[in-house]
Amino acid sequence: MLGPVLLAAARSDSIRRLVSAAPITRPVVNRYIAGESLDQCLESVRTLADRGIEVTIDFLGEDITERSEALRNRDAYLALTEALAVEGLGERAEMSVKLSAFGQALPGGHDLALANVVPVVEAAAEAGTTVTLDMEDHTTVDSTLAILSELRRSHPETGAVVQSYLFRTEEDCHALAGEGSRVRLVKGAYNEPAEVAHQDKREVDLAFVRCLKILMAGKGYPMIGSHDPRMVAIAEELARRHGRKPGEYEFQMLYGIREAEQDRLVAEGHRMRAYIPYGTDWYGYFMRRLAERPANLAFFLRSLVSRG
Repeated sequence: MLGPVLLAAARSDSIRRLVSAAPITRPVVNRYIAGESLDQCLESVRTLADRGIEVTIDFLGEDITERSEALRNRDAYLALTEALAVEGLGERAEMSVKLSAFGQALPGGHDLALANVVPVVEAAAEAGTTVTLDMEDHTTVDSTLAILSELRRSHPETGAVVQSYLFRTEEDCHALAGEGSRVRLVKGAYNEPAEVAHQDKREVDLAFVRCLKILMAGKGYPMIGSHDPRMVAIAEELARRHGRKPGEYEFQMLYGIREAEQDRLVAEGHRMRAYIPYGTDWYGYFMRRLAERPANLAFFLRSLVSRG
């Protein structure tokens, strides 16, 4: 019941101000956000690289209302790409992009987002890295997949994300499971209506497994985005069943969550990638993390009480 409430709170300016002003918020946010600056983000990237963990980096800034903000986000990713090249981190770090941050929700947003993301994808390729297009709420799926298709004409390594709680996702997995296609499968973290998405956790989990079977049986490169021990174990078994070797798929988890499990997967020879967000616009991302798992909310509330 709390999930939808927290997701609604993620869009509330008044709650944003309240949470941002709370003295305890910053220490708790630091568990999930790799700093507000590029330098802080790169420090986290290097630390994870020393543990054998690769990363995908998200510059936070999807809630925009002006074209100038979309250009700011584009330029932040270009700066990030340049820094990864200078640091020699292109092989360890890719980038995740929310097209809403590039103007997708603004008037003429599809064309605007495409125009803004193209130079980022091109710069990433020059730096020896890649871009994955994050998936957002169901109203953006068609636009995002159309932009993905356009980008893959010249940069086939561009990654996609699909969310198992959407009814359409199994069909999308079939379409995306082709040769060389990089696809991250997640359960989903937006408050979707019953007309388009599973509402029951068990149904979301079952859909995740069905989608995972499609991707593992295909010719693409599955990226398993889950902290659920059952899903990790199922993915390991499906990889064995389909003869996939380490490096022919990977696990992805959020920065600051289940770190011991991330280390375990690396130690067992799996490819492990952490999703690292950074930037000052952390509120919406933080609230979605609280909504996803009761344990995240409990951690936050315990911290509030212990510091109160």
